[in-house]
Amino acid sequence: MTQPTAPASFVQTPTPTVAVGGTEFVYRNLGTGDGVPLVALTHLGANLDSWDPEAVDPLARDRRVILIGYRGAGASTGTVRDSVEDMASDAIAVIRALGLSRVDLFGLSMGGMVAQAIITQAPELVDRLILAGSGPQGGPGLTEMTGFTVRTILRGVATFTNPTTLLFFTRTPRGKQAARAYQARLKRRRAGRDKPITPGVFRAQLRAVNRWGQQHPTARAGFTGPVLIMHGDSDRMVPPGNADLLAARFPAADVRIYPDSGHGVVFQNHGAVTNATRTFLRR
Repeated sequence: MTQPTAPASFVQTPTPTVAVGGTEFVYRNLGTGDGVPLVALTHLGANLDSWDPEAVDPLARDRRVILIGYRGAGASTGTVRDSVEDMASDAIAVIRALGLSRVDLFGLSMGGMVAQAIITQAPELVDRLILAGSGPQGGPGLTEMTGFTVRTILRGVATFTNPTTLLFFTRTPRGKQAARAYQARLKRRRAGRDKPITPGVFRAQLRAVNRWGQQHPTARAGFTGPVLIMHGDSDRMVPPGNADLLAARFPAADVRIYPDSGHGVVFQNHGAVTNATRTFLRR
């Protein structure tokens, strides 16, 4: 396992690897602090460069933040997983290989589904849980995500528009402005970028989300730690009804719905989201 030389900002921090059972997982480690580190899991079809610097850097001001890649995605080796539960098993193994016995989890979209599977498989590993733009097993609209995503990507190709602009943001003036700013921020990191996501990875992860959506919903989660749920009121990939079901699974959760926000709720509201997250994580 190679280690980063020093903590740095998102655009400067190295991308080391950690070996788990013959598979090399890429990750990024930034920020400092002796408290519980924050492990972040990204969305469908994303690599480590898909994180918004304006969402990561504020979180790393007063704690260690670790961004973990998925098996077979980006520069991580191995065969990509097509089930949320297998992704969770990988993440648990990576967290433990990094020498961590207790973490906070930030799950974004599909990453939030993986985070939910982690607290089922290894509840002793997680202290606090943040779910952004995510949904529970059997959540409304999750089985329709594949069709919606493919149609939107084709529309983006036909109109020369980045698909994430159409998938993540509202088409209001505020949403369009936020999309342009987000796309510009993703280009800040120039050196040491992660490898692009392949169509095979994208298809496998779509299958994983579809299978998650087909599962029978559970009434309540056994996790007893603090939970923060954040969702956009206009999310078309993971409809807002999923936030309601998550709130039912975690009755003591703090739920925040952001207006005029789509699936990219974290990117569109990075200031408010990071402030809420830092407050939530503060012991």
